[in-house]
Amino acid sequence: MVRKNLIVALSTLIIASPLAAASFNLPPGTPAPPGGPETLYCLRVGPITGNLAETIECWTRAEWADQGVDVDREWAKNGVRALG
Repeated sequence: MVRKNLIVALSTLIIASPLAAASFNLPPGTPAPPGGPETLYCLRVGPITGNLAETIECWTRAEWADQGVDVDREWAKNGVRALG
């Protein structure tokens, strides 16, 4: 019985995760929320070679800029959350 409940719970989480991620769509041109120099901006990043899972990276604006990413431009498509 416990095993059945665990399977049902895990199945619900697996099904709900993509639905929650897909519902986060901002209008085009929406800039990233304002923040200080220590604010972390979390963006979706394409899968790493050999991995099918998309990852989320959280870096400051300066760290994103060092990687050639304009946070304000990418926020509407790939923004997840701002921390700090």
